[in-house]
Amino acid sequence: MNIRLKQLLLRSIATVLAILLFLPAAVAQTEQVTVRLDGRAVFRVGVVGELDATARAQQIERRMNRLLENPDAIAPPRIEPTNANNTDRVITIAGVPIVTVTEADAQDNLTTVNVLATQWSQAIDTNLERASGRRLSPGGRFIAEVQASIETAFGRLIESAIVIIPRALAALLVTGLFWAIATFVRWLMRIIFRHIVEDLTVENLIKQVAYYAVWILGLIVALDAFGFDPQAVATGLGLTSLALGFALKDILSNFISGLLILVLRPFELGDQIIVGETEGNVERIDLRATQLRTYDGRVVLVPNAEVFTSRIINNTAAPIRRGSVALFMGYDSDLPQAIDVIQKAAQATDGVLEEPAISIRVQELGQDDIVIEARFWTDSRRSDFVATTSQVRQAIVAALKEAEIGLPDPDIRMLIPRQLDQWQAALKTMNSNVHCDD
Repeated sequence: MNIRLKQLLLRSIATVLAILLFLPAAVAQTEQVTVRLDGRAVFRVGVVGELDATARAQQIERRMNRLLENPDAIAPPRIEPTNANNTDRVITIAGVPIVTVTEADAQDNLTTVNVLATQWSQAIDTNLERASGRRLSPGGRFIAEVQASIETAFGRLIESAIVIIPRALAALLVTGLFWAIATFVRWLMRIIFRHIVEDLTVENLIKQVAYYAVWILGLIVALDAFGFDPQAVATGLGLTSLALGFALKDILSNFISGLLILVLRPFELGDQIIVGETEGNVERIDLRATQLRTYDGRVVLVPNAEVFTSRIINNTAAPIRRGSVALFMGYDSDLPQAIDVIQKAAQATDGVLEEPAISIRVQELGQDDIVIEARFWTDSRRSDFVATTSQVRQAIVAALKEAEIGLPDPDIRMLIPRQLDQWQAALKTMNSNVHCDD
C-alpha cells in the first residue's frame, strides 16, 4: 500500500476516534431515540427541555417495566392535558404518567399533539399487553426478561450502526477530500513562493500554515458530517480543556515551539547547528520536530520544545568561521623564525582567507615545550572547515621540516605495561627477597 494512502487512512481513523472518544456530549440535540419494550420498538422520542432523547427514552422504558412487575394493575392508557401547558398531553396508566406528548414531538412527526398522543397510547397499550402475556408464569417471566435484554441490546446496536456508519463514512470521505486539498495547496504554495520568496524558512512557514489551516477546516467539516454541532463541540472542548491540556501538553508544547522557531528563525534550512549533544545540518522544520542530518549520514528528529529551550550553536549563521591549530615547539627552537614559517605556511593554504589576517600566538609555556596557536579564518561550512584545518596542519609540518626547525622529541618516555598488577606483585616479591638476603 502506498505510504501516502497509509497516512491518509491513519489520519482518518484518528479523526473518527477523536470524535468518538473526546466529544460525545457534542452530538446535535435534534436526534430521536427509539423507546423499546422487550426489544421491540414502541415509538421514537426527541429532546424535551434539558432532558435529551436518550435519557427521555430510558425514563419511559423504566416506567413501563415497573408496570410489568405487577401485570394485574395495568389498565388502559389515558390521555390527559398537562397542568403546566394545556397544549401538551400526558399519557397515564393507573395514575402513573408514562410520557408527555409535546408540540415539539408533534412537529417532529408531522402531526398534531392529539393525534400523536393517540398513536403513542395505542402503541403503549399493545406492547404492554403483549409483554404482560409473556410474564404470566415465573419461568416465562425469566425467559422474557433475558430475551428482552438481548433483543434490546441488539436492536440499539443495529440502530446505532444505521446512524453512525453512514456518518463515519461521510467523515472519512471529507477527511480524504481535505487531505487532497491540503496536499495540493502545499504544492501550489511551494511553486508560487519559490519564485517570490528566496528564504526557504519563510517558504516552509507559509506552506505549513496553509497546510494545517486546510486540515483544521476539514476537521470542522468532518465533525459536521459526523453529526456534531460545531458550537457544542466548542463548548465540549472548553469543558475538557484542562484534561486535554495535561494529556496533550507535550504535543502542544512542540507545536507552539515549532511556530515560534519558524517565526523567530534562530536558524534556517541548510544551517549547521548544535542542539545539546546533536550536531548536523537542518533539513526540515516541522511543527512537531526539527529534522537534522548528522555528518555521518544519520537522521535525527529533535522535538521542537527541546530545540526552543536548549542552547543552540549555529555554526553557519556567519559565512566565515575561525579555526585554530596548536603545535608544540622546543625551547631551543628559533621562535621568531618558527612563527614566520607557520604564518606563511598557513596563509598559503587553500581555503584560508586573507582577511581577517592570520594571527600566531604563544599560548602556553610548558615544562618541556612551548605551545603555539595559529588562528585563521575559513568558510563556516563544516566540510570546508574540517578540510581546511587538516590542510593547514599538513602545510605547517611540511614548512617546519623544510626550514629544518625541529619539533619536540622528549628524551624521557613513559612506558606503562599492560599487566600492571602482575608487574607490581613481581616487584614486591623481588624487594622482599633482596631484604631477606641482607
